[in-house]
Amino acid sequence: MDFGYPLLRVQAGALSFRASVRLLTVTLILLILAALLGLLAITLGDYPLSLAEVFSAMLGTAEEFHRMIVLDWRAPVATAAVVFGALLGIGGAIFQSLTRNPLGSPDIIGFDTGAYTAVVITVLVLGSGGYWSVAAAALAGGLLTALAVYLLAYRRGIQGFRLIIVGIGVSAILGSLNAYLITRADISDAMTVGFWGAGTITRVSWTGMGPALLLTCLIVLGAGLLAKALRQLELGDDAAVTQGISIHSARLGLIVTGVATTALVTAAAGPIGFIALVAPQLARRLTGAGGVSMLAAAAMGAFLLAAAHLLSLVIAQVYRPVPVGLITVCLGGIYLLRLLIRETRSQNGVLR
Repeated sequence: MDFGYPLLRVQAGALSFRASVRLLTVTLILLILAALLGLLAITLGDYPLSLAEVFSAMLGTAEEFHRMIVLDWRAPVATAAVVFGALLGIGGAIFQSLTRNPLGSPDIIGFDTGAYTAVVITVLVLGSGGYWSVAAAALAGGLLTALAVYLLAYRRGIQGFRLIIVGIGVSAILGSLNAYLITRADISDAMTVGFWGAGTITRVSWTGMGPALLLTCLIVLGAGLLAKALRQLELGDDAAVTQGISIHSARLGLIVTGVATTALVTAAAGPIGFIALVAPQLARRLTGAGGVSMLAAAAMGAFLLAAAHLLSLVIAQVYRPVPVGLITVCLGGIYLLRLLIRETRSQNGVLR
C-alpha cells in the first residue's frame, strides 16, 4: 500500500515494524540534540569545566576531582533531564491520543497534581520520605485522580473536552489541599516540599536514578506494546473493536502507563509542567504525521527538558538558581493560552 511518504519496513519472523522515514529522522535529530544539550549542561556550574575535561572524566583519564564532579554530581542530573523529558513526552502522547484533544495532557487534566498531593501527604503527614514509598504514593495518587476525573466526566461516555474541564477543576481542588498541608507543616519540611514542588532535578543522584531507570524501561516496554492499540483507539472505539482491540483493557493499560510516566517523574523530581502538553504537538508538526507518535513525542520531551535544564544553569550563572519546573511553566503557559484560544474557537465553530 502506498501511504504517500517514504516508509522504513523491518520484519523479523512474526514481528514487524513500519515507520515514516521523516519521523525516524526527526526523532534521531532530537535525541542527538538532547544528548548535546546534556553534555553542555555538565560543563556549567559553580566549578565550570570544558568539554575536553568532561570527556576526559567520562573516559577515566581526568583527575579524581573532575571525575567526581562529572560522573557523581552532574551526569545523573543531565541523564534525568533527558529520561524524564522522554517520559513526560510519552505520557502526553498517550493522553492526547486517548482524549483526541491537544489539551489532554497529565498536567492539565490534573494527574500530576494528584501524584504530587499523594507525595505531600506521604512526606508531611505520614513522615515517610523513602524513594519507594514516595514513588508508590505518586503512582497511587495519579491513578486515584485519574479514576475520579473519569467518573466525574462520564456522561453516557467520555468526551475529551469535558474530561479536560473536569480535570482542571480537580487539579485546582488538589492544589488548594497541597497549599493547606504545606502551610500547616513544620517550616523546614514545608520549605523542602515547596521547593521540590516547583520541579527540580538538580538534587537527583545515581541512587535515585537507578530505580528510576529500571522503572523507565518497564514503562517504555508497556508503551511499546500498547502503541498499536493506541493508534486504533484514535480512530474511535467502533473502529478499534473491528480491528480486534479489547478497548476497555487497552484503555486501562494506557491510562496506567500514562499515569506511571508522570508519577515516576513526580516522585524523583517533583511535578514538571507543560512538557507533556507541548512535546507531542511540536513533534507532530515536525514529523508531519496525522496523529501523535509516542516515539517522536519522547524525543521532543527529552530535548525540551534538556534545553530547560541548560537554560536554568545559564540563569544561575548570572542571577540565582531557578528550578527547571519554573522555566517549563513560564514557557509552556504561553503555549497553553494559544491552545485554549484555539480549542474554544473550535468548540464554537469559529474557523482558526
